[in-house]
Amino acid sequence: MNTTILLFLLQDGITNGAIYALLGLALVLVFAVTRVILIPQGEFVTYGALTYASLAAGRMPGTAKLAVVIGLVAFAFDLYAMRKTLHVPRIARAFGLNLAFPVAVLLATMWVADQRMPAGVSLVLSLLIVASIGLSLYRIVFQPLAHTSVLVLLIASVGVHLALQGLGLLFFGAEGQRGPTLLTASATLGSLRFTGQGMAVYGITIAFIVGLWLFFGLTLYGKALRATAVNRLGARLVGIRTTLSGQIAFLLASTIGALSGILIVPITTLYYDTGFLIGLKGFIAAIIGGLISYPLTAVAALVVGIVEAFSSFYASNFKEVIVFTLLIPVLLLRSLAAPAVEEEKD
Repeated sequence: MNTTILLFLLQDGITNGAIYALLGLALVLVFAVTRVILIPQGEFVTYGALTYASLAAGRMPGTAKLAVVIGLVAFAFDLYAMRKTLHVPRIARAFGLNLAFPVAVLLATMWVADQRMPAGVSLVLSLLIVASIGLSLYRIVFQPLAHTSVLVLLIASVGVHLALQGLGLLFFGAEGQRGPTLLTASATLGSLRFTGQGMAVYGITIAFIVGLWLFFGLTLYGKALRATAVNRLGARLVGIRTTLSGQIAFLLASTIGALSGILIVPITTLYYDTGFLIGLKGFIAAIIGGLISYPLTAVAALVVGIVEAFSSFYASNFKEVIVFTLLIPVLLLRSLAAPAVEEEKD
């Protein structure tokens, strides 16, 4: 270990930590608004990354077709829910959001896959595809369970994770893929070399965090999300649609997950099940943040990334063990600090 290696490890840890910060913030957002522990966040990472890599290689990703299929199911759910009072504007909105939008994205994807368009076009389409999947998943799986217990929501989340992982194997195969870099420029600072992709990770992460801060602080929908996170019943009493809040939360989470995957896939080879492990590290940061604190989650994600980088240098075989061991003292301290609650009697 010398100063140069130390700086390299810190650079690698901060790069990974920036990705974990995005995922951790998405997990905190979804849990605060919907009480869902979003286990499929890792699948959003995988789908975004491998969809982007497939489009860049001129292949048609199966995720675009999946978005149309589950969009059709979501539209059927909406029609069934409105069967007693057919309201034309609401039906038109449901049709446009759940069916027309995914079909339009599918047609655009089919055209782009044949044309081999620039990486920026593939990035935008990948984000739209995964965002559509996330939005429909909320309508099909989690919206009908909105008033059940956290345990039921967790079981449903695990089921969605397993289903999406199996579909990922079907769509992308067992072989790993890499995508093109977003930026080809590079810069040096002393002994450190910053690649274009690394600078894109830093820049997009900072921009997204600032954007979320402005969204929650200045926009009406952002304030509605904050109100729903504080008190769902109170938000409903003042006229806030908690269903819409859940849709926005899942839309943001799926977009953040897809963007994280797109940032990672030019750096490392991703497989259909890689996202699950990446999502778990974001989950560690979210747990350290108590699933409520956005700043603490971001700081914890950087700590997780740095610990992972140094663990890979000193004990690469135990890297994952060391990272996940960070949960033990945090959970112990939180259990000691939490007030004692008597078990409910039957």
